[in-house]
Amino acid sequence: MDQRTIVESRQLIKQFPMGKGSFTALNGIDLDIYSGDFAGLIGPSGSGKTTLLNIFGSLDVPTQGSVKVLGQSIEQLSGKESASLRKEKIGFIFQSYNLLAVHSVYENIEFPLLLLKKSRAERHQMIMDALEWVGLTDKMNSRPPQLSGGQCQRVAIARAMVKRPALVLADEPTANLDAANSHHILQTMKKLNEELKTTFVFATHDEKVISYLKRRIYLLDGRIDKDIISTHN
Repeated sequence: MDQRTIVESRQLIKQFPMGKGSFTALNGIDLDIYSGDFAGLIGPSGSGKTTLLNIFGSLDVPTQGSVKVLGQSIEQLSGKESASLRKEKIGFIFQSYNLLAVHSVYENIEFPLLLLKKSRAERHQMIMDALEWVGLTDKMNSRPPQLSGGQCQRVAIARAMVKRPALVLADEPTANLDAANSHHILQTMKKLNEELKTTFVFATHDEKVISYLKRRIYLLDGRIDKDIISTHN
Protein backbone atom coordinates (compact mmCIF):
# COMPACT_ATOMS: atom_id res chain seq x y z
CA MET A 1 0.00 0.00 0.00
CA ASP A 2 1.67 3.23 -1.12
CA GLN A 3 1.17 6.66 0.42
CA ARG A 4 -1.51 7.63 -2.06
CA THR A 5 -3.67 4.55 -1.50
CA ILE A 6 -6.31 5.29 1.14
CA VAL A 7 -8.25 2.02 0.84
CA GLU A 8 -7.03 -1.28 -0.57
CA SER A 9 -9.49 -4.17 -0.88
CA ARG A 10 -8.40 -7.63 -2.06
CA GLN A 11 -10.75 -10.53 -2.79
CA LEU A 12 -13.22 -9.10 -0.28
CA ILE A 13 -16.16 -11.37 0.47
CA LYS A 14 -18.93 -10.45 2.92
CA GLN A 15 -21.64 -12.93 3.84
CA PHE A 16 -24.58 -12.59 6.20
CA PRO A 17 -26.48 -15.49 7.81
CA MET A 18 -29.83 -16.11 6.16
CA GLY A 19 -32.02 -18.95 7.33
CA LYS A 20 -29.88 -22.09 7.37
CA GLY A 21 -27.45 -20.67 4.83
CA SER A 22 -25.93 -17.30 4.05
CA PHE A 23 -26.35 -14.35 1.70
CA THR A 24 -23.26 -13.10 -0.14
CA ALA A 25 -23.44 -9.30 -0.16
CA LEU A 26 -19.93 -8.76 -1.58
CA ASN A 27 -18.23 -11.30 -3.81
CA GLY A 28 -14.52 -10.88 -4.57
CA ILE A 29 -14.06 -7.10 -4.47
CA ASP A 30 -10.65 -5.84 -5.62
CA LEU A 31 -10.57 -2.06 -5.32
CA ASP A 32 -8.14 0.78 -4.53
CA ILE A 33 -9.30 4.22 -3.40
CA TYR A 34 -6.68 6.92 -3.81
CA SER A 35 -5.90 10.10 -1.92
CA GLY A 36 -8.07 12.92 -3.28
CA ASP A 37 -10.65 10.63 -4.91
CA PHE A 38 -14.24 11.93 -5.15
CA ALA A 39 -15.68 8.51 -5.82
CA GLY A 40 -19.06 6.84 -5.68
CA LEU A 41 -20.14 3.26 -5.09
CA ILE A 42 -23.16 3.18 -7.38
CA GLY A 43 -25.82 0.56 -7.69
CA PRO A 44 -29.41 -0.43 -6.95
CA SER A 45 -30.61 -1.41 -3.50
CA GLY A 46 -29.00 -4.73 -2.56
CA SER A 47 -25.94 -4.29 -4.79
CA GLY A 48 -23.60 -4.18 -1.78
CA LYS A 49 -22.61 -0.50 -1.78
CA THR A 50 -23.57 0.30 1.83
CA THR A 51 -22.00 -2.94 3.07
CA LEU A 52 -18.76 -1.99 1.31
CA LEU A 53 -18.89 1.54 2.72
CA ASN A 54 -19.39 0.14 6.24
CA ILE A 55 -16.32 -2.09 5.89
CA PHE A 56 -14.26 0.86 4.62
CA GLY A 57 -15.40 2.73 7.74
CA SER A 58 -14.39 -0.18 10.03
CA LEU A 59 -18.02 -0.53 11.12
CA ASP A 60 -17.97 -4.11 9.80
CA VAL A 61 -15.33 -6.69 8.82
CA PRO A 62 -14.87 -8.97 5.80
CA THR A 63 -15.92 -12.61 5.94
CA GLN A 64 -12.95 -13.40 3.70
CA GLY A 65 -10.24 -11.37 1.98
CA SER A 66 -8.49 -8.26 3.19
CA VAL A 67 -9.19 -4.54 3.46
CA LYS A 68 -6.60 -1.95 4.43
CA VAL A 69 -7.77 1.54 5.34
CA LEU A 70 -5.06 4.14 5.84
CA GLY A 71 -2.55 1.31 6.19
CA GLN A 72 -4.50 -0.64 8.82
CA SER A 73 -5.95 -4.10 8.14
CA ILE A 74 -9.61 -3.82 9.10
CA GLU A 75 -10.04 -7.57 9.71
CA GLN A 76 -7.18 -7.57 12.24
CA LEU A 77 -8.23 -4.57 14.34
CA SER A 78 -9.68 -4.93 17.82
CA GLY A 79 -12.88 -3.09 18.64
CA LYS A 80 -10.86 -0.41 20.40
CA GLU A 81 -8.47 -0.04 17.45
CA SER A 82 -11.40 0.24 15.00
CA ALA A 83 -12.98 2.94 17.16
CA SER A 84 -9.67 4.80 17.27
CA LEU A 85 -9.34 4.70 13.47
CA ARG A 86 -12.85 6.11 13.03
CA LYS A 87 -12.35 8.72 15.73
CA GLU A 88 -9.09 10.07 14.33
CA LYS A 89 -9.10 9.50 10.57
CA ILE A 90 -12.62 8.93 9.17
CA GLY A 91 -15.64 11.23 8.86
CA PHE A 92 -19.19 9.93 8.27
CA ILE A 93 -22.15 11.63 6.59
CA PHE A 94 -25.51 9.82 6.59
CA GLN A 95 -28.84 10.46 4.88
CA SER A 96 -30.44 11.06 8.29
CA TYR A 97 -28.44 13.89 9.77
CA ASN A 98 -28.03 12.28 13.23
CA LEU A 99 -27.81 15.67 14.94
CA LEU A 100 -28.67 16.10 18.62
CA ALA A 101 -31.74 18.34 18.71
CA VAL A 102 -31.15 19.76 22.20
CA HIS A 103 -27.63 20.97 21.34
CA SER A 104 -26.62 23.98 19.26
CA VAL A 105 -24.99 23.72 15.83
CA TYR A 106 -21.68 24.66 17.48
CA GLU A 107 -22.03 21.87 20.07
CA ASN A 108 -23.03 19.27 17.47
CA ILE A 109 -19.90 20.02 15.45
CA GLU A 110 -17.77 19.98 18.62
CA PHE A 111 -18.57 16.37 19.63
CA PRO A 112 -15.90 14.60 17.49
CA LEU A 113 -13.26 16.96 18.90
CA LEU A 114 -14.18 16.15 22.52
CA LEU A 115 -13.12 12.57 21.81
CA LEU A 116 -9.75 13.80 20.53
CA LYS A 117 -8.83 15.65 23.73
CA LYS A 118 -8.31 18.99 21.97
CA SER A 119 -8.02 22.14 24.09
CA ARG A 120 -10.96 24.54 24.17
CA ALA A 121 -9.06 27.08 22.06
CA GLU A 122 -8.13 24.43 19.48
CA ARG A 123 -11.71 23.18 19.35
CA HIS A 124 -13.08 26.68 18.88
CA GLN A 125 -10.78 27.44 15.95
CA MET A 126 -11.53 24.10 14.27
CA ILE A 127 -15.29 24.54 14.71
CA MET A 128 -15.23 28.08 13.31
CA ASP A 129 -13.23 26.83 10.31
CA ALA A 130 -15.78 24.07 9.70
CA LEU A 131 -18.71 26.48 10.01
CA GLU A 132 -17.08 28.75 7.47
CA TRP A 133 -16.53 25.84 5.05
CA VAL A 134 -20.26 25.08 4.99
CA GLY A 135 -21.46 28.70 5.21
CA LEU A 136 -23.23 28.42 8.57
CA THR A 137 -21.26 30.75 10.85
CA ASP A 138 -24.44 32.76 11.46
CA LYS A 139 -26.30 29.62 12.65
CA MET A 140 -23.75 28.46 15.23
CA ASN A 141 -26.11 29.09 18.18
CA SER A 142 -29.22 27.69 16.49
CA ARG A 143 -30.54 24.20 17.24
CA PRO A 144 -31.28 21.61 14.53
CA PRO A 145 -35.12 21.95 14.78
CA GLN A 146 -34.70 25.61 13.80
CA LEU A 147 -32.85 24.70 10.59
CA SER A 148 -33.94 23.49 7.16
CA GLY A 149 -33.04 20.01 5.95
CA GLY A 150 -30.29 21.40 3.76
CA GLN A 151 -28.82 23.36 6.66
CA CYS A 152 -28.92 20.26 8.89
CA GLN A 153 -26.99 18.30 6.29
CA ARG A 154 -24.43 21.10 6.08
CA VAL A 155 -24.01 20.83 9.86
CA ALA A 156 -23.51 17.09 9.41
CA ILE A 157 -20.80 17.80 6.80
CA ALA A 158 -19.11 20.26 9.16
CA ARG A 159 -19.20 17.66 11.95
CA ALA A 160 -17.64 15.05 9.62
CA MET A 161 -14.97 17.48 8.40
CA VAL A 162 -14.08 19.33 11.62
CA LYS A 163 -11.19 17.02 12.53
CA ARG A 164 -9.89 17.19 8.92
CA PRO A 165 -10.16 13.43 8.34
CA ALA A 166 -8.22 11.72 5.57
CA LEU A 167 -11.38 9.89 4.44
CA VAL A 168 -15.06 10.88 4.43
CA LEU A 169 -17.72 8.23 3.80
CA ALA A 170 -21.14 9.50 2.72
CA ASP A 171 -24.13 7.14 2.56
CA GLU A 172 -26.91 8.61 0.35
CA PRO A 173 -26.22 12.12 1.74
CA THR A 174 -28.83 13.84 -0.48
CA ALA A 175 -31.64 11.30 -0.08
CA ASN A 176 -33.78 13.59 2.09
CA LEU A 177 -33.08 16.83 0.20
CA ASP A 178 -34.69 18.62 -2.74
CA ALA A 179 -32.70 19.30 -5.92
CA ALA A 180 -31.51 22.81 -4.97
CA ASN A 181 -30.26 21.73 -1.54
CA SER A 182 -28.69 18.59 -3.01
CA HIS A 183 -26.63 20.67 -5.43
CA HIS A 184 -25.59 23.06 -2.66
CA ILE A 185 -24.44 20.13 -0.48
CA LEU A 186 -22.56 18.49 -3.35
CA GLN A 187 -20.85 21.74 -4.33
CA THR A 188 -19.75 22.15 -0.70
CA MET A 189 -18.29 18.65 -0.57
CA LYS A 190 -16.59 19.03 -3.95
CA LYS A 191 -14.98 22.29 -2.77
CA LEU A 192 -13.70 20.58 0.40
CA ASN A 193 -12.34 17.73 -1.72
CA GLU A 194 -10.47 20.16 -3.96
CA GLU A 195 -9.23 22.59 -1.31
CA LEU A 196 -8.42 20.22 1.57
CA LYS A 197 -7.61 17.18 -0.62
CA THR A 198 -9.97 15.08 1.52
CA THR A 199 -10.91 11.74 -0.03
CA PHE A 200 -14.68 11.24 -0.37
CA VAL A 201 -16.45 7.93 -1.05
CA PHE A 202 -20.22 7.95 -1.55
CA ALA A 203 -22.74 5.13 -1.59
CA THR A 204 -25.53 6.31 -3.88
CA HIS A 205 -27.97 5.71 -6.70
CA ASP A 206 -28.91 9.41 -6.93
CA GLU A 207 -28.22 10.85 -10.39
CA LYS A 208 -27.54 14.28 -8.85
CA VAL A 209 -24.68 12.81 -6.79
CA ILE A 210 -23.41 10.72 -9.71
CA SER A 211 -23.12 13.84 -11.90
CA TYR A 212 -20.58 15.35 -9.46
CA LEU A 213 -18.35 12.30 -9.06
CA LYS A 214 -14.83 12.17 -10.47
CA ARG A 215 -14.89 8.37 -10.27
CA ARG A 216 -17.87 6.03 -10.60
CA ILE A 217 -17.63 2.47 -9.30
CA TYR A 218 -20.70 0.49 -10.35
CA LEU A 219 -21.69 -2.51 -8.23
CA LEU A 220 -23.99 -5.28 -9.36
CA ASP A 221 -24.87 -8.31 -7.25
CA GLY A 222 -21.92 -7.76 -4.94
CA ARG A 223 -19.31 -7.41 -7.68
CA ILE A 224 -17.67 -4.45 -9.41
CA ASP A 225 -19.31 -4.11 -12.81
CA LYS A 226 -17.54 -0.95 -14.04
CA ASP A 227 -14.99 1.54 -12.68
CA ILE A 228 -15.03 4.79 -14.66
CA ILE A 229 -12.87 7.89 -14.21
CA SER A 230 -14.84 10.96 -15.27
CA THR A 231 -13.22 13.33 -17.76
CA HIS A 232 -15.57 16.29 -17.33
CA ASN A 233 -15.45 17.00 -13.55
